[in-house]
Amino acid sequence: MDKETYLADPRFKGIEPFKNKVWLSSPTMHGDEQHWVDEAIQTNWVSTVGENINEVERMVAEKVGCKYAVALSSGTAALHLAVKLCGEKLYGQPKVGHGTLEGKKVFCSDMTFDATVNPVAYEGGEAVFIDTEYDTWNMDPLALEKAFEIYPDVKLIVIAHLYGTPGKIEEIRKIADQHDALIVEDAAESFCATYNGVQTGCFGDVSIVSANGNKLVTGSSGGLLLTDNLEWANKARKWSTQSRENAPWYQHEEVGYNYRMSNIIAGILRGQLPYAEEHKEQKKTIYERYQENLKDLPVTMNPVKLDGVDIEPNYWLSCLLINKEAMCRQMRGEQEALYVSEPGKSCPTEILEALMAFNAEGRPIWKPMHMQPIYRMNGFVTAEGNGRGRTNAYIKGSGADVGADVFERGLCLPSDNKMTIDEQNKIIEIIKRCFG
Repeated sequence: MDKETYLADPRFKGIEPFKNKVWLSSPTMHGDEQHWVDEAIQTNWVSTVGENINEVERMVAEKVGCKYAVALSSGTAALHLAVKLCGEKLYGQPKVGHGTLEGKKVFCSDMTFDATVNPVAYEGGEAVFIDTEYDTWNMDPLALEKAFEIYPDVKLIVIAHLYGTPGKIEEIRKIADQHDALIVEDAAESFCATYNGVQTGCFGDVSIVSANGNKLVTGSSGGLLLTDNLEWANKARKWSTQSRENAPWYQHEEVGYNYRMSNIIAGILRGQLPYAEEHKEQKKTIYERYQENLKDLPVTMNPVKLDGVDIEPNYWLSCLLINKEAMCRQMRGEQEALYVSEPGKSCPTEILEALMAFNAEGRPIWKPMHMQPIYRMNGFVTAEGNGRGRTNAYIKGSGADVGADVFERGLCLPSDNKMTIDEQNKIIEIIKRCFG
């Protein structure tokens, strides 16, 4: 439905649209950022060298607890170089024009942003997607074990931590070690989150964090590659600056990239980093307020606890999962969605459209990679085994697909840490009335 239809709907009588838009998750500036950017400009260090870059690398490595951080232009660039490092470690240096993973399969988180898995394609590899589990909304260790039964030769795993909650990374690390596989850890969404007291970003053979505009802290863009391997850190820096060799002229023996973070971007991030824990606590308060005030609805929040493990999420986004019995009929195409309103029920499409009508931003859950048009022919493994071709006209099967289910019933709520209590209360009231 269009905006005016929602505003005229009797269920929402008495609710006025927000004068200023309530965002999903926007940057929160404090003033320190301006100081470091101005210093970079005044000293003329505005390119890909400068004290801001050095300090950001030091601060992030110290915060996460790894030895080395390499500041890059984006989290995607960091993921690309992380995948490339592992590919060369496993299979050697490729010929120019070829990727390090050509002809190789790689196990990847399924329910994530495509930036997590596209670097596998950049390097010529073939992603095999590992289903999600309900406990954390991250890669299912049981599905990963099944994947190794089906594809025993795989030697690389790319895992993401969704919405700020760490996955079962110690279980996944154990499985990887049993098969001599390397791990690229995508901690883009989980900066400051911990698993048994250890920060995410420390569990991969190489890991990354993001400084995109909607993350816990931001440089407006940017990302960092994290490693305890000095040789890998140096190699990533070299690759990120067009792989220039140590010669008085421009000499190149490897393909390089223009991936280094600028000193301006680093200045913004340098000013942001001291506020990371403050932002995390603000996000946690928002999550807990949703959890408390929506408890009487037929919904659950995205998981933030795990039995037997001490995890502390960063609460980046607060998400909602509607109970199956409370879902109204909903159909999604490639670019549009439809639903049929039913008393006492709702669906992500209705809630998101209602929020939009009142000038608040939500978002669908990440559409699983195995459902994306570009990757529909790639392998997909669930806890029951091969996830492709499971339907049968003559035999009833479970067709287990956790990621598809969470995508169907879930949505991301406005989680901006500048959102006021009154604004959040209005959002909560809009959600409640969707079930009216």
